[in-house]
Amino acid sequence: MHIDHVGVATEDATALADLYADLFGAPVAHEEAFDGLNVVFLDFGGSYFELLEPIEDGTVSRYLDRNGPGIHHVALATDDVEAALDDARDRGVERIDDEPRPGAWGHDVAFLHPKSTGGVLIEFVEH
Repeated sequence: MHIDHVGVATEDATALADLYADLFGAPVAHEEAFDGLNVVFLDFGGSYFELLEPIEDGTVSRYLDRNGPGIHHVALATDDVEAALDDARDRGVERIDDEPRPGAWGHDVAFLHPKSTGGVLIEFVEH
């Protein structure tokens, strides 16, 4: 596995994308409205920042209400999300998702609960 992307919760994905493009030279690789979010992926040479702007009430809007903007999750690329979930279960790691679900950019994804992963919300992304 390798780091696929870092999810960043923000109130304004377009403004943050513009800042990161100027500051880091990271071009926009993909944009979409997905699951109540405006999602913008910035390319950092094969890994991405996923900017998450809520456009309706949901988990990211509640995250912003509690914590403010910042890192929301870290996503790890895998060839097999189901196998990664099975391995996590076998190791006693609490999962948010028992089965993969559709994610941004058309990928299957699943999340591990931060209680079991050192306080970090981990996402598996199947490529």
